[in-house]
Amino acid sequence: MKIAIIGPAHPLRGGLATYNARLAEVLQEHGHNVTIYSFSLQYPGFLFPGTSQFTDEAAPEGITIKTVINSVNPFNWIKAGRQIKRARPDLIIVRYWLPFMGPCLGTILRIVRGNKHSRIVCIADNVIPHEKRPGDKAFTKYFLKPVDAFITMSKDVLKDLKTLTGKPARFTVHPVYDNFEPPVNKAEACKKLGLDPGGKYILFFGFIRRYKGLDIVLKTMADERIQAAGIKLIVAGEFYDDRNFYEQVITEYKVQDHIHLFTEFIPNSEVRYYFSAADLVVQPYRDATQSGITQVAYHFEKPMVVTNVGGLAEVVPDGKVGFVAAPEPTAIADAVLHFFEPNSIPALQENILHEKRKYSWATFVEALMDISGIKS
Repeated sequence: MKIAIIGPAHPLRGGLATYNARLAEVLQEHGHNVTIYSFSLQYPGFLFPGTSQFTDEAAPEGITIKTVINSVNPFNWIKAGRQIKRARPDLIIVRYWLPFMGPCLGTILRIVRGNKHSRIVCIADNVIPHEKRPGDKAFTKYFLKPVDAFITMSKDVLKDLKTLTGKPARFTVHPVYDNFEPPVNKAEACKKLGLDPGGKYILFFGFIRRYKGLDIVLKTMADERIQAAGIKLIVAGEFYDDRNFYEQVITEYKVQDHIHLFTEFIPNSEVRYYFSAADLVVQPYRDATQSGITQVAYHFEKPMVVTNVGGLAEVVPDGKVGFVAAPEPTAIADAVLHFFEPNSIPALQENILHEKRKYSWATFVEALMDISGIKS
């Protein structure tokens, strides 16, 4: 088939761009002709909380990327819509993760539908955002109307979606991020990061936003039991939130000596060092749907502690590949300490490998094609 993916791609950075590139590769491996239609402007500067929206890394090989969409220019939406309409893809896969994108993507898709040929399937990362703003519901409803069917990667998102539309929708698990460099041994990773290879490390990874609960795990590090056990926290990710707030927590709880901060953007080529240095990945989210970090952890075959919010516990079976805890410091400390007890999880690596196999790209593509209604 001729397939168009509408969403972020290189040179834009972040999990969505990484995901879309990997999806394009997999679809091409299945024999399809794939083009990604990405953004020339994804967010206006005043709305973007990080240092840069772009990566210096090389573009993924063998993928056609057309940088054509300006998220804030209605005249561009018409032009981009007409371009995709003329291309007449059999299937359009559109990512939806933020209501801000509703007017832009909704307009483009309305124009594309004029070719009376393309089937439109949305991969809905969120339909009700973590950080709510006026207009969210109206923008999302505008986007939903021209879409034929939906895939969600969290049962919570599917539930939210069904309050807004009765169109075909199904849940399927987020596939593993298997596009990173292979892991290295802990000693090599620690040398690269300037850490003691004999240390015990838990890892908070990803963009730092309020809903992800970094402040919760910082307070966890003040627990006397955690400090007595010699456990250190690696924070690896760029601040998309007020850095001063977290620095105040660090100072107030006196945990400076128990954390290692790597708060620049982490390029894909460097990700393996942080996961390879860590014994345990911690996701202390206070709100969540699904998390791509879980699937990065599975790629590197790392155990996890996650909070019992959203869809996190759906993919991290408690007591098998890690532990599920309440989103508060003592509960997370209890789970972390339990993990470091000898044989706290029997057959841990076997369990991780068993779960990892569930999250294949082949399974995801099968669900995508099935909900599209197109026989490929």
